[in-house]
Amino acid sequence: MVFSSPSFIFIFLPLFFASYYLIAPKARNALIFLGSVLFYFVGATHVAIVLVLTVPLNHYFGRYIHRNLGTRRAKAALLVGILANLAPLLVYKYLGFFTQSLNDGFFLAGFGKPIAVPELLLPAGISFFTFQGLSYLIDIHRRLIDPAPTMIDFGMYHTSFPQLIAGPIVRYVEIQDRVRHRPIEPEQVEWGIVRFCVGLAKKIIIADNMGAVADRIFALPPDQLTGLVAWLGALTYSLQIYFDFAGYSDMAIGLGAMLGFRFPENFDQPYRSQSVTEFWRRWHMTLSRWFRDYVYIPLGGNRAGPLRTYCNLFIVFFLCGLWHGAAYTFIIWGLIHGMLLVSERVLRNRLGFVPSGIPGWLCTQLLVTIAWARVRPGPPPGRRSKRSGCPCSSSSPRPSGSR
Repeated sequence: MVFSSPSFIFIFLPLFFASYYLIAPKARNALIFLGSVLFYFVGATHVAIVLVLTVPLNHYFGRYIHRNLGTRRAKAALLVGILANLAPLLVYKYLGFFTQSLNDGFFLAGFGKPIAVPELLLPAGISFFTFQGLSYLIDIHRRLIDPAPTMIDFGMYHTSFPQLIAGPIVRYVEIQDRVRHRPIEPEQVEWGIVRFCVGLAKKIIIADNMGAVADRIFALPPDQLTGLVAWLGALTYSLQIYFDFAGYSDMAIGLGAMLGFRFPENFDQPYRSQSVTEFWRRWHMTLSRWFRDYVYIPLGGNRAGPLRTYCNLFIVFFLCGLWHGAAYTFIIWGLIHGMLLVSERVLRNRLGFVPSGIPGWLCTQLLVTIAWARVRPGPPPGRRSKRSGCPCSSSSPRPSGSR
């Protein structure tokens, strides 16, 4: 079930919110928890157990870490909690890719029989709720937050259906003041409804139609694919990616507002960026901040000299590409952006040159579009629409964002 489906808009949405506004405020967290599990189960069927099991796991580890802060037990529990969160992601999303990569290496080396590649049903949104679980435990260990009061409260946050499948990546620190107390404000509900409708329009009016054009162009045989037509396909695909992903983010933020939350913004007009560095400050901002706070800065950030900074950037964008999807094209896409960011830093540090103005904008759009087109023929980085691949999430390995 996706936000743009009739079953969600005409059945789940009215029934859920009618119940939400009518029941006592103290029961609303339980309703969100149960409703979110139902929402997820409809689409994920039996693999929904993966999400359900992460709720008691993270709740227990969070409280244990908090009770033992400042001791080796807390550090050990954090390490075990991180590994426990990553294990399902590695198995369901990457085991097949790692096995195939091993087979490719054996083939190149001239070895014999390949290893059977496991085919597992990928739980939708697994990268999103994995990152939420990791940030929750790490922030408790960093003394940035206290654990959720009850397992129901944590389950409400961890499984919350508005942002479960396609983000934005909401950290507990960003909503902790509204976990127990969320007054229903008519103005906020009205704003949420409008925001949801804007996102829905982006998805079904613009993204789906751009996707239809891109699919037809990329399906053309090579002898019919002229340069002009190829650029039209790349442009329409770039628009599809943005309006699909931004549309889902708008719908999630709108639904969150209707529940009484203020989810972080995920996009800030990225296609008006005048450099690739600026692009990543505007594109999928919650993911960029997550990698900055939990990977880039712990690696040393830009504090250990230029070479270490460039290495850290490549590591972050290698992981960013791999997070979006388990395929070589995703990794290449991430490394392309890492290379572009490093190039801009070198130009700024060595020559004092910073892309800007119309030339900077044109160059940025050209490079970003080429990078999108590079991943289009194979599994694209992230969320899929029903027609074609689109990097809106991480749980869709096949072209057709996350579903």
